[in-house]
Amino acid sequence: MNTPLSALSDTSTPSFSPLYRQIKALILQRLQAGEWKPGEPIPSEMDLAARFRVSQGTVRKAIDELAADNLVVRRQGRGTFVATHTEQHVQYRFLKLVPDSGDLNTEGPAERTIVDCKRLRAAADVARALSLRTGDAVLQVRRVLAYGGVPTILEDLWLPGVSFKGLTAERLAGWRGPMYSLFEAEFGVHMVRAEEKIRAVLPDDAQAVLLGITSATPLLSVERVAYTYHDTPMELRRGLYRTDTHHYRNQLG
Repeated sequence: MNTPLSALSDTSTPSFSPLYRQIKALILQRLQAGEWKPGEPIPSEMDLAARFRVSQGTVRKAIDELAADNLVVRRQGRGTFVATHTEQHVQYRFLKLVPDSGDLNTEGPAERTIVDCKRLRAAADVARALSLRTGDAVLQVRRVLAYGGVPTILEDLWLPGVSFKGLTAERLAGWRGPMYSLFEAEFGVHMVRAEEKIRAVLPDDAQAVLLGITSATPLLSVERVAYTYHDTPMELRRGLYRTDTHHYRNQLG
Protein backbone atom coordinates (compact mmCIF):
# COMPACT_ATOMS: atom_id res chain seq x y z
CA MET A 1 0.00 0.00 0.00
CA ASN A 2 1.45 3.35 -1.05
CA THR A 3 1.79 6.00 1.64
CA PRO A 4 1.26 9.61 0.46
CA LEU A 5 3.43 12.23 2.11
CA SER A 6 1.57 15.39 1.14
CA ALA A 7 0.14 15.77 4.62
CA LEU A 8 3.62 15.56 6.16
CA SER A 9 5.51 18.01 3.97
CA ASP A 10 3.99 21.40 4.88
CA THR A 11 7.08 23.58 5.39
CA SER A 12 5.03 26.27 7.17
CA THR A 13 4.53 24.09 10.27
CA PRO A 14 7.02 24.14 13.18
CA SER A 15 7.28 20.34 13.03
CA PHE A 16 8.60 20.33 9.48
CA SER A 17 11.48 17.92 8.82
CA PRO A 18 13.30 17.13 5.57
CA LEU A 19 11.59 14.62 3.32
CA TYR A 20 14.22 11.93 3.81
CA ARG A 21 13.73 12.20 7.60
CA GLN A 22 9.99 11.64 7.08
CA ILE A 23 10.80 8.55 5.01
CA LYS A 24 13.16 7.37 7.74
CA ALA A 25 10.35 7.76 10.29
CA LEU A 26 7.96 5.76 8.10
CA ILE A 27 10.50 2.96 7.68
CA LEU A 28 11.04 2.96 11.44
CA GLN A 29 7.29 2.56 11.95
CA ARG A 30 7.32 -0.52 9.73
CA LEU A 31 10.33 -1.93 11.58
CA GLN A 32 8.61 -1.43 14.91
CA ALA A 33 5.44 -3.05 13.56
CA GLY A 34 7.50 -6.10 12.58
CA GLU A 35 6.84 -5.89 8.85
CA TRP A 36 10.53 -6.67 8.31
CA LYS A 37 12.06 -8.74 11.11
CA PRO A 38 15.70 -8.76 12.31
CA GLY A 39 17.90 -10.49 9.77
CA GLU A 40 15.37 -10.09 6.95
CA PRO A 41 15.88 -7.88 3.88
CA ILE A 42 13.88 -4.69 3.50
CA PRO A 43 12.46 -3.78 0.07
CA SER A 44 14.79 -2.29 -2.52
CA GLU A 45 15.24 1.47 -2.79
CA MET A 46 13.20 1.39 -5.99
CA ASP A 47 10.33 -0.44 -4.31
CA LEU A 48 10.38 1.88 -1.29
CA ALA A 49 10.48 4.93 -3.55
CA ALA A 50 7.35 3.68 -5.34
CA ARG A 51 5.67 2.83 -2.05
CA PHE A 52 6.27 6.25 -0.51
CA ARG A 53 5.99 8.19 -3.81
CA VAL A 54 9.41 9.82 -3.51
CA SER A 55 12.70 9.63 -5.41
CA GLN A 56 15.22 6.83 -4.92
CA GLY A 57 17.73 9.45 -3.77
CA THR A 58 15.43 10.42 -0.91
CA VAL A 59 15.03 6.77 0.11
CA ARG A 60 18.78 6.22 -0.15
CA LYS A 61 19.47 9.11 2.21
CA ALA A 62 16.93 7.76 4.70
CA ILE A 63 18.52 4.30 4.59
CA ASP A 64 21.99 5.84 4.97
CA GLU A 65 20.87 7.32 8.30
CA LEU A 66 19.28 4.05 9.40
CA ALA A 67 22.55 2.27 8.61
CA ALA A 68 24.54 4.91 10.54
CA ASP A 69 22.20 4.28 13.49
CA ASN A 70 22.96 0.53 13.22
CA LEU A 71 19.29 -0.26 12.55
CA VAL A 72 19.93 -1.77 9.11
CA VAL A 73 22.98 -3.32 7.46
CA ARG A 74 23.94 -2.90 3.80
CA ARG A 75 25.43 -6.00 2.15
CA GLN A 76 27.25 -5.56 -1.12
CA GLY A 77 25.31 -7.13 -3.97
CA ARG A 78 22.60 -8.52 -1.66
CA GLY A 79 20.63 -5.53 -0.44
CA THR A 80 19.80 -3.98 2.93
CA PHE A 81 18.86 -6.09 5.95
CA VAL A 82 17.38 -5.36 9.36
CA ALA A 83 20.19 -5.50 11.93
CA THR A 84 20.09 -8.51 14.25
CA HIS A 85 21.88 -9.43 17.47
CA THR A 86 22.79 -12.81 16.02
CA GLU A 87 25.50 -11.02 14.01
CA GLN A 88 28.85 -10.77 15.75
CA HIS A 89 29.52 -7.10 15.00
CA VAL A 90 26.13 -6.14 16.51
CA GLN A 91 26.81 -8.24 19.62
CA TYR A 92 30.11 -6.43 20.17
CA ARG A 93 28.41 -3.03 20.09
CA PHE A 94 26.80 -3.96 23.40
CA LEU A 95 29.69 -5.97 24.90
CA LYS A 96 32.41 -3.67 26.22
CA LEU A 97 34.32 -5.93 28.64
CA VAL A 98 37.30 -7.49 26.87
CA PRO A 99 40.17 -9.68 28.11
CA ASP A 100 43.54 -8.11 28.93
CA SER A 101 45.23 -10.76 26.78
CA GLY A 102 43.83 -12.01 23.49
CA ASP A 103 40.44 -10.79 22.28
CA LEU A 104 36.75 -11.71 22.36
CA ASN A 105 37.18 -14.14 19.48
CA THR A 106 39.93 -16.15 21.18
CA GLU A 107 38.26 -16.00 24.60
CA GLY A 108 35.01 -17.51 23.35
CA PRO A 109 31.50 -17.11 24.76
CA ALA A 110 30.85 -16.71 28.46
CA GLU A 111 29.58 -19.56 30.60
CA ARG A 112 26.20 -18.33 31.87
CA THR A 113 24.52 -19.25 35.14
CA ILE A 114 20.99 -18.03 35.85
CA VAL A 115 20.87 -17.36 39.59
CA ASP A 116 17.29 -16.10 39.77
CA CYS A 117 14.37 -15.18 37.52
CA LYS A 118 11.20 -13.86 39.11
CA ARG A 119 8.25 -11.56 38.55
CA LEU A 120 7.71 -8.69 40.95
CA ARG A 121 6.41 -5.14 41.23
CA ALA A 122 8.64 -2.35 39.99
CA ALA A 123 10.30 -0.20 42.59
CA ALA A 124 10.33 3.53 41.92
CA ASP A 125 13.86 3.63 40.42
CA VAL A 126 13.20 0.66 38.13
CA ALA A 127 9.85 2.08 37.03
CA ARG A 128 11.44 5.43 36.25
CA ALA A 129 14.18 3.85 34.12
CA LEU A 130 11.67 1.75 32.15
CA SER A 131 9.01 4.49 31.82
CA LEU A 132 6.59 2.42 33.90
CA ARG A 133 4.52 3.20 36.95
CA THR A 134 5.72 2.19 40.38
CA GLY A 135 4.19 -1.20 41.11
CA ASP A 136 3.88 -2.29 37.47
CA ALA A 137 4.88 -5.87 36.73
CA VAL A 138 8.54 -6.46 35.83
CA LEU A 139 10.74 -9.50 35.39
CA GLN A 140 13.99 -9.52 37.36
CA VAL A 141 16.87 -11.74 36.26
CA ARG A 142 20.17 -12.30 38.04
CA ARG A 143 22.96 -14.14 36.24
CA VAL A 144 26.71 -14.73 36.46
CA LEU A 145 28.98 -14.77 33.41
CA ALA A 146 32.23 -16.70 33.72
CA TYR A 147 35.25 -16.80 31.41
CA GLY A 148 37.62 -19.74 31.64
CA GLY A 149 35.70 -20.95 34.67
CA VAL A 150 36.23 -17.67 36.54
CA PRO A 151 33.07 -15.69 37.51
CA THR A 152 33.67 -12.29 35.94
CA ILE A 153 30.33 -10.45 35.61
CA LEU A 154 27.31 -10.35 37.91
CA GLU A 155 24.23 -8.86 36.27
CA ASP A 156 20.79 -7.88 37.52
CA LEU A 157 18.22 -7.13 34.81
CA TRP A 158 14.72 -5.72 34.96
CA LEU A 159 12.36 -6.12 31.98
CA PRO A 160 8.78 -4.88 31.46
CA GLY A 161 6.50 -7.73 32.45
CA VAL A 162 3.96 -7.13 29.68
CA SER A 163 6.57 -7.36 26.92
CA PHE A 164 8.28 -10.47 28.30
CA LYS A 165 5.44 -12.75 29.31
CA GLY A 166 6.59 -16.36 29.31
CA LEU A 167 10.28 -15.63 29.85
CA THR A 168 11.61 -18.12 32.41
CA ALA A 169 14.93 -19.19 33.87
CA GLU A 170 14.71 -22.37 31.80
CA ARG A 171 14.31 -20.44 28.54
CA LEU A 172 17.20 -18.16 29.44
CA ALA A 173 19.46 -21.06 30.40
CA GLY A 174 18.57 -23.03 27.28
CA TRP A 175 19.25 -20.22 24.81
CA ARG A 176 22.70 -20.57 23.24
CA GLY A 177 22.99 -17.17 21.58
CA PRO A 178 23.20 -13.65 23.00
CA MET A 179 20.36 -12.63 25.32
CA TYR A 180 19.33 -9.80 23.00
CA SER A 181 18.91 -12.30 20.13
CA LEU A 182 16.51 -14.25 22.39
CA PHE A 183 14.54 -11.07 23.01
CA GLU A 184 14.15 -10.35 19.30
CA ALA A 185 13.48 -13.96 18.22
CA GLU A 186 11.03 -14.95 20.97
CA PHE A 187 9.49 -11.66 22.09
CA GLY A 188 9.82 -9.33 19.10
CA VAL A 189 11.90 -6.83 21.08
CA HIS A 190 14.91 -5.49 19.18
CA MET A 191 17.39 -3.45 21.22
CA VAL A 192 18.79 -0.68 19.05
CA ARG A 193 20.77 1.49 21.46
CA ALA A 194 21.76 1.82 25.10
CA GLU A 195 22.93 4.40 27.62
CA GLU A 196 25.37 3.48 30.38
CA LYS A 197 26.62 4.97 33.64
CA ILE A 198 29.94 3.71 34.99
CA ARG A 199 31.44 4.00 38.46
CA ALA A 200 33.79 2.13 40.81
CA VAL A 201 32.14 0.27 43.72
CA LEU A 202 32.69 -2.41 46.35
CA PRO A 203 30.42 -5.49 46.35
CA ASP A 204 28.14 -6.47 49.19
CA ASP A 205 28.65 -9.89 50.79
CA ALA A 206 26.17 -11.72 48.53
CA GLN A 207 27.67 -10.21 45.38
CA ALA A 208 31.19 -11.08 46.52
CA VAL A 209 30.21 -14.73 47.05
CA LEU A 210 28.72 -15.03 43.56
CA LEU A 211 31.88 -13.55 42.01
CA GLY A 212 34.26 -15.55 44.20
CA ILE A 213 35.99 -12.48 45.61
CA THR A 214 36.24 -10.63 48.90
CA SER A 215 34.00 -7.70 49.74
CA ALA A 216 37.12 -5.48 49.62
CA THR A 217 37.66 -6.13 45.89
CA PRO A 218 36.94 -3.04 43.76
CA LEU A 219 34.55 -3.62 40.85
CA LEU A 220 33.34 -1.67 37.87
CA SER A 221 29.61 -0.92 38.12
CA VAL A 222 27.85 -0.46 34.78
CA GLU A 223 24.20 0.60 34.75
CA ARG A 224 22.56 0.33 31.34
CA VAL A 225 19.17 1.27 29.97
CA ALA A 226 18.57 -0.37 26.57
CA TYR A 227 16.02 0.96 24.11
CA THR A 228 14.02 -0.44 21.23
CA TYR A 229 12.64 1.65 18.36
CA HIS A 230 11.44 5.20 19.06
CA ASP A 231 13.52 5.36 22.26
CA THR A 232 11.23 3.02 24.20
CA PRO A 233 13.17 1.63 27.22
CA MET A 234 13.01 -2.16 27.44
CA GLU A 235 15.74 -3.14 29.87
CA LEU A 236 17.46 -1.84 32.98
CA ARG A 237 20.70 -3.73 33.59
CA ARG A 238 23.10 -3.31 36.49
CA GLY A 239 26.37 -5.17 36.10
CA LEU A 240 29.37 -5.65 38.37
CA TYR A 241 32.56 -6.36 36.44
CA ARG A 242 35.81 -7.82 37.74
CA THR A 243 38.76 -6.03 36.19
CA ASP A 244 41.69 -8.19 37.34
CA THR A 245 41.74 -10.03 33.99
CA HIS A 246 39.44 -7.84 31.85
CA HIS A 247 38.95 -4.18 31.06
CA TYR A 248 36.13 -2.00 29.78
CA ARG A 249 36.77 -0.74 26.25
CA ASN A 250 34.79 1.93 24.45
CA GLN A 251 35.69 3.00 20.94
CA LEU A 252 35.04 6.67 20.20
CA GLY A 253 34.72 8.26 16.78
